[in-house]
Amino acid sequence: MPNACLMHGGPDVQGVPLHDFSTNANACGPCPEALAAVQQADATRYPDPAYAALRAQLAAFHGVAPARIVLAGSASEFIHRITALAAQRGVRAVAVPQHGYGDYAQAARAWGLAVRHAPGVGAALHWACEPSSPLGRDDTALAAWLREGGGAEELRVLDCAYNPLRLEGHAPPPGRLGGLWQLWTPNKALGLTGVRAAYAIAPQGSETDAAALVALAPSWPVGAHGVALLQAWAQPRTQRWLADCLPVLRDWKARQVALCAAMGWQVLPGSQANYFCARPPGAARPERLRDLRAQGIKLRDTTSFGLTGWYRLGVLGPQAQEALLAAVSGTGW
Repeated sequence: MPNACLMHGGPDVQGVPLHDFSTNANACGPCPEALAAVQQADATRYPDPAYAALRAQLAAFHGVAPARIVLAGSASEFIHRITALAAQRGVRAVAVPQHGYGDYAQAARAWGLAVRHAPGVGAALHWACEPSSPLGRDDTALAAWLREGGGAEELRVLDCAYNPLRLEGHAPPPGRLGGLWQLWTPNKALGLTGVRAAYAIAPQGSETDAAALVALAPSWPVGAHGVALLQAWAQPRTQRWLADCLPVLRDWKARQVALCAAMGWQVLPGSQANYFCARPPGAARPERLRDLRAQGIKLRDTTSFGLTGWYRLGVLGPQAQEALLAAVSGTGW
């Protein structure tokens, strides 16, 4: 297994990678409007502890009541908080995707809950992510939820982290998601992953659960910079900028997939997002990642996602792709 510093995206003990394929941030970013908002945020004062204006903005953006908006310090913070709520209510098992973000299972185990793979018969807290990570595909659990309906006695959470960066396929219309919790983390789509802020939308009729989650939060879970990011996210200019990014990312992805194939790497098909999984010829070896990292290039090992022997590559621009090709050629992969 690779060193811990090589298993997660972003900077590590070696600093900031020159070409970071290990995160799923929008490579066209940062979004100018969001960056300006964050830079101009007033960090000399606390935010409103009730986040009234921000919750109203996000509610209007999604067409829901403000009482259904729950602010969170990050997606991971919300994952742990809603798991705590589930444990308080006597839930004994959590259903997670077969290949998915490790915090779903980590939070469950922290509360002594059993972890089962979707659809997770017998579980009362269920997770889905679409497009999924690391595969970027449709989540079969979500399809089952939409087909079956119901589940009012269960907590069903759809992680929407990568929905804004979907490059292929179609997301379910918002009207079909009203019975689910939706977890949104715009920092990836805006190219500002260093700003930690997220929010969830409670299902219709679940305002009591939303209030319970608010009560479980620490004071001011989102700071001034996170508030600025989320306010910018809901602005029309920001959404237009994001829409303009998608064709660019689509072209870069096609180029990057072709590059991997030309290097002899196997690419897993079906990704609809701005990332995909690939595997170089031969056995996966930690030293390969270390060799690349020494040249300023970082990939994401997918072992923690339950997918051993593969790497997830976020889509980057042509310059970074050429650097990857040169590094791989130079290390004799």
